[in-house]
Amino acid sequence: MKHISIFDMLKIGVGPSSSHTLGPWRAAQEFIQELKDEDLFDKVSGLEIHLYGSLSLTGIGHATDKAVMLGLSGYDPVTIPIEEIENSIEQIKTNKSVFLNQEREIPFEWSDIHFDREFLPYHANGMKFFAKHDSGVYESTFYSIGGGFITKEETSETVDLSDNKDFPFPTDNAAQLLQHCKDQGLSIPELVMQNELTVRSAEQIDSDLKEIWKVMLESIYIGCHSEGFLPGGLNVRRRAFDMYSKLVTEEAKYETPQEWVASIRNTKMTYRQIFKWVSTYAIAVNEVNAALGRVVTAPTNGSAGVIPAVLLFYLTVENHKAAFPRIKRFLLTAGVVGSIFKRNATISAAMGGCQAEIGVSSAMAAAALCDLRGGTPAQCLNAAEIAMEHHLGLTCDPIAGLVQIPCIERNSMGAIKAINAAELALDHDEEYVKVSLDNVIETMWETAKDMNTKYKETSEGGLAVSVKMADC
Repeated sequence: MKHISIFDMLKIGVGPSSSHTLGPWRAAQEFIQELKDEDLFDKVSGLEIHLYGSLSLTGIGHATDKAVMLGLSGYDPVTIPIEEIENSIEQIKTNKSVFLNQEREIPFEWSDIHFDREFLPYHANGMKFFAKHDSGVYESTFYSIGGGFITKEETSETVDLSDNKDFPFPTDNAAQLLQHCKDQGLSIPELVMQNELTVRSAEQIDSDLKEIWKVMLESIYIGCHSEGFLPGGLNVRRRAFDMYSKLVTEEAKYETPQEWVASIRNTKMTYRQIFKWVSTYAIAVNEVNAALGRVVTAPTNGSAGVIPAVLLFYLTVENHKAAFPRIKRFLLTAGVVGSIFKRNATISAAMGGCQAEIGVSSAMAAAALCDLRGGTPAQCLNAAEIAMEHHLGLTCDPIAGLVQIPCIERNSMGAIKAINAAELALDHDEEYVKVSLDNVIETMWETAKDMNTKYKETSEGGLAVSVKMADC
């Protein structure tokens, strides 16, 4: 695999799932490009899509079918107006046709998407696209491997990675990252910045990071100001609005998310309330995600609330004067830690359970917060290790295949653990650390391979079985 940029780990997209929504969406877009490359686009007369494994078992709850249709229609998850999503899907179903890449209309029905329960050998999230044309059928297979990444088995290359050049300071594992920091006398974010400058200009890096934080903050803001019930049939009532309302002691005037943050900074908080604020932030993001809203994969949609919650905690509780330079450090650190997990284990719940999502996001946030608190590179990596160590074995058993129960609350737990892990690492002499981040990543991957398939985002075990839809 090429070097992984932090912008590969932090992607803007639409919920509810990076592997089951964003990945299939990107695969549909890539399939359109393949048809054009093969000079078949103008000859296509019909389409058929087959979803396998976890994509089939929990695809409806994760809106995989909708994502495929939107991708085939030429919409992009970064730019599509959220309010147009449902209307676009209804038009396809009503007209029984799809406007392929916004260029030509062909017959298409929802029943052309098939949910095949069997698993393909390469990955739990497999999908096959078939295009009928004058001379036969063109077929292409994709795998959604977590975090919005897609790959093709025959190439073993991730399709949507940036065209990254060779980084001057490779970070294939934690030990390598730490050694580079020592050799160069740089902090983790400073070293990561040197790598990113080989791909983007300093101005582009700042611009892209500002946009990522803008989406993160907006998702918290929207979640805290939205009432009602989440879609999907579980009748899960939004909680962030009520939690936020109870925390606000005085009515504040604001019109933007940025003004809202300023009002929170002026709010007096008790020790107990601080933890409630963090939980509110995290839950807000993932309620937006569950409602097919726009969030940032960090490193996945299902774990999108942890990193913004911890960062906003820092901005509203620990450092009221912090501005973009501190946000930048946080995201640079979090991104590189996530990339090490991606390279050496997995960020796909369908492969590793929820330890691969909430566990990784908690580790990313812990390292980033540790850096902002003045931690050394070794302490930051120790913080990431502590956070993941206490998520090992966490299963993924979403009720009804929806990223709602227990997924939303888990973001709150992951955020709190990240804050605690950063504090523990700062208070510990790095000389006496017994478990390295590389140790825990290796253990996480072995645990993932040993985990029963029922607990890997299939909704065939755990809470997904013990809690009946009738109970909801």
